[in-house]
Amino acid sequence: MRLNLVCYLLLALAFVASWFFLHPLWMWLLLVNLLTLVIYGVDKLAAINAWRRVPELTLLLYGVVGGWPGALCGQQLFRHKTSKQPFKTWFIFSVVLNVAAIAALGYAVYGRFL
Repeated sequence: MRLNLVCYLLLALAFVASWFFLHPLWMWLLLVNLLTLVIYGVDKLAAINAWRRVPELTLLLYGVVGGWPGALCGQQLFRHKTSKQPFKTWFIFSVVLNVAAIAALGYAVYGRFL
């Protein structure tokens, strides 16, 4: 449970820290993707050593909030969560949800799709 709490605290810290930069959205995307990559690595290490794991819901949430490119890199780099079918289905859904949200936001702000 503590590992999950640490994951959410890091996500909140990244959100707050991103607002202190000139381009907060780009900084948020950079930070959340780096965190996602690291969390996939930590979860793979935990799986190998039979330690407490990061819940799949947390991994999926990181993808929904913009960390899906980092998740894809982590999946390939660490060979982690690449063959577990229910997770893959939910992961693809989270990517589609994130891209749709970005497109809707772009349409709302700019009056057209990005």
